[in-house]
Amino acid sequence: MSTPTTVTNQTVPIDDVTTDNVPADDLPLDDVPITAAAVDAAVRPTGQRRRLKREVNGWLVLDKPVGMTSTHAVSVVKRLFAAKRAGHAGTLDPLASGCLPIALGEATKTVPFVMDGRKTYHFTVQWGEERDTDDAEGRVVAASAARPDPEAIRALLPRFTGTIAQVPPRFSALKIEGERAYDLAREGKVVELAARPVDIHCLELVAMPDAAHTVLAAECGKGTYVRALARDLGRELGCLGHVVALRRTAVGSFTQDCAVDLDALRALIAPGSEHIAASTPVLLPVEAGLTALPAMVVSRADAARLARGQSVLLRGRDAPLMEGFVAVFVQGSLLALAEVEKGELRPRRIFNLAR
Repeated sequence: MSTPTTVTNQTVPIDDVTTDNVPADDLPLDDVPITAAAVDAAVRPTGQRRRLKREVNGWLVLDKPVGMTSTHAVSVVKRLFAAKRAGHAGTLDPLASGCLPIALGEATKTVPFVMDGRKTYHFTVQWGEERDTDDAEGRVVAASAARPDPEAIRALLPRFTGTIAQVPPRFSALKIEGERAYDLAREGKVVELAARPVDIHCLELVAMPDAAHTVLAAECGKGTYVRALARDLGRELGCLGHVVALRRTAVGSFTQDCAVDLDALRALIAPGSEHIAASTPVLLPVEAGLTALPAMVVSRADAARLARGQSVLLRGRDAPLMEGFVAVFVQGSLLALAEVEKGELRPRRIFNLAR
């Protein structure tokens, strides 16, 4: 826990969570600044007056299109809902499409728990070239005439499953002495990033449309770079490779089945119908970001104590025999993120939601 915040005259520690620019974890070539004018031009008809920001709370799973940065996508959604606060749960590279969970309002307090969830991808590797960005946007730095056969690929995949050491791409948002790695790489400077452990829960060959391309599916943990995975597979196979297509199909409990594209979202929130934005069917409740946490129901008296930042003693035979974070509910409504510690329920984040 880091920065304290005050809730009804009581101080409780909270996680250091940003909102409009939530930390990235997957393919962060996405730190492109977006001006307010550019966002307004993308979503507001000419001559329409700027709308007042308002409280909108919940999760939207956007089917991000290829060519759009995650930062821009958040800005567009925030503008459409006229929301005061917004952030995303894990960057998608501009060349990638698929699930981009966007938190609005009070849902931004649940972002870390979504980012910690597993992610699934379908991606296509082109063999025969390694590029400096490890994807199709980069410059060719090495080439090979060799091409792998399906049996060789399948035999190699178990070596890239489980906890593995992975060197992030040189063109990534990781910082080296305070500077982004991709900024240093673009300046032609030598970028050396240390290997770090990542979890690959599943890696499968889906299809091989031709000798030069292979479609793979991966389920992985936080901090995994799919571009680096393609690069390392190519090196081990002796044919080199880079990602040419990438789609994220799930982030934690958020899947592409509940994702909505921008055109459909604009149709739901057409000009002149902004008042229905907060109740649009694609806006999921704040607690949708907490499905990985145990749920705990408290009485109205205990809820009042928690809302004041006070701990609640857990007693009796029904007291949980566990420690860690829980989602606290009162009368069916989400009240708080709390931590069970030494027999006490200690509030960490209080949700300001209508009850």
